[in-house]
Amino acid sequence: MTRYIFVTGGVVSSLGKGITAASIGRLLKAHGLSVTIMKCDPYINVDAGTMAPFQHGEVFVTDDGAETDLDLGYYERFLGIDTGRVNIMTAGQVYQTVIAKEREGGYLGQTVQVIPHITDEIKRRFIKAGEGFDIAIIEIGGTVGDIESLPFLEAARQMRPDRMRNDVLYLHVTLVPYLTASDELKTKPTQHSVNKLREIGIDPDIIVCRADKPLARDIKNKIALFTSVPREAVVDAADAPSIYDVPFMLKKQGLDEQIMMLLRLRSGKWDFDEWTDFVQRLKSAASAQPVRIAIAGKYTKLKDSYKSLAEAIHHGAIANGVKAEFDYVDVEAPDFKERLGKADGLIVPGGFGDRGIEGKIEAVRYAREHKLPFLGICLGMQCAAIEFARNVLGLRRAHSSEFDPKTPHPVVDLMAAQKGVKDKGGTMRLGAYACEIKKGTLAHRIYGASAISERHRHRYEFNGRYAAQYAKKGMAISGFHKKLNLPEIVEIKSHPWFVGVQFHPEFKSRPLMPHPLFFSFVAAAVKNRANSSKCEAAQAA
Repeated sequence: MTRYIFVTGGVVSSLGKGITAASIGRLLKAHGLSVTIMKCDPYINVDAGTMAPFQHGEVFVTDDGAETDLDLGYYERFLGIDTGRVNIMTAGQVYQTVIAKEREGGYLGQTVQVIPHITDEIKRRFIKAGEGFDIAIIEIGGTVGDIESLPFLEAARQMRPDRMRNDVLYLHVTLVPYLTASDELKTKPTQHSVNKLREIGIDPDIIVCRADKPLARDIKNKIALFTSVPREAVVDAADAPSIYDVPFMLKKQGLDEQIMMLLRLRSGKWDFDEWTDFVQRLKSAASAQPVRIAIAGKYTKLKDSYKSLAEAIHHGAIANGVKAEFDYVDVEAPDFKERLGKADGLIVPGGFGDRGIEGKIEAVRYAREHKLPFLGICLGMQCAAIEFARNVLGLRRAHSSEFDPKTPHPVVDLMAAQKGVKDKGGTMRLGAYACEIKKGTLAHRIYGASAISERHRHRYEFNGRYAAQYAKKGMAISGFHKKLNLPEIVEIKSHPWFVGVQFHPEFKSRPLMPHPLFFSFVAAAVKNRANSSKCEAAQAA
């Protein structure tokens, strides 16, 4: 039977519930347990697909095309699993389902209410997500006390009476703030947060305390006293050197053993070697000379907009034994080319809308002309196609029909099947699609395979009608989706490392298994840095 761990948050948002939940999952998986994980977002949006990155960070995409919260990226990276629609639940989805059922007469004339109809639907989704697993970790977004999250918390409360007591565990993540003026950590916010949780009917079994510094024994004793949990159930979660150190920090305090004891689980296995080796390599790479990666986008003021991308670069850098330093370059800034001149490699990431497009195209041109290692992702690939068409093929007015519907050279366009579709959601290519790679290409050397599967989130495509013109001038299509005959990967053979991909490889990178594209890109950036250093040394001599 599946055991459920509910992770709630208090005092403030963005405390790291997702990292905590993912770390717990990693520890329990090391005990040989099968673990799944779910995120509950209390917003009314049906999914994160229509939300701007400035509102909610990046939109993470699963194999089955779900547009989700960025926490699912943490889940996949920490647990090494592929998530899907079953692993995300929003208030919008729940209400949409209940209202549709009511319209169809599914409630047989009942007055449809939050309790029991909304909470029953939430519980149904909890149970469905946990089917076939030993442990289901369910993170409830928001903060205790928010109106929006109340139905989810009530549904979580009802899960324990519906089952054996030892089948459900409540873990509360809270803040213990440090006041500089008095030079002390304050426990009162945690006490109030737990009291608020109790008002809802949930008594937390474990309290994870986020703080700027480790908690002293008297602080833990005070929290245990006023929240009625055992002292050992007050877990210290001070800031860690990296998010990948968090499982070790929790393990050191015996959190996994406490959870297994409370859930009446036994394990004769402990296998944490791969994770330990990775963190050791991470620390070794931190002392190496950094490689500087420029990220030319338009969401540069909110780093969560590129969370999966940043993690994928780190994975590739660690595998190469180096540290990655980022320069988030605003392509609308007047000095962006000067900053590109200091970079060892350039990535133009995905995005939507026409703001900053011309700046991205110029960034691509700089990388092509200066032999700077370049990786274009989704819109970044499309910008590479536009730049090459304008400045190499001589098609001066070449553009994407998304940004210039009257362009005489739509080198990026809607595929024929999408044209005329009024519902934009219907034209989106979402989720995993197969890609065949041509042998003898850089892409084939990078992947070491002729067939791959990658995740997509876009609407416009590289226009295959221009493929012959591109190939004649040196930009080859090295990967394509055979069924729809859509270009997926482009590369420039005369360039040291120039690759554009229509998909989002960052979504499939893992700490223990870096994505081949990012490993190869960072390796090229390291080589470029070494060559630049030699040139500078020769000039100085």
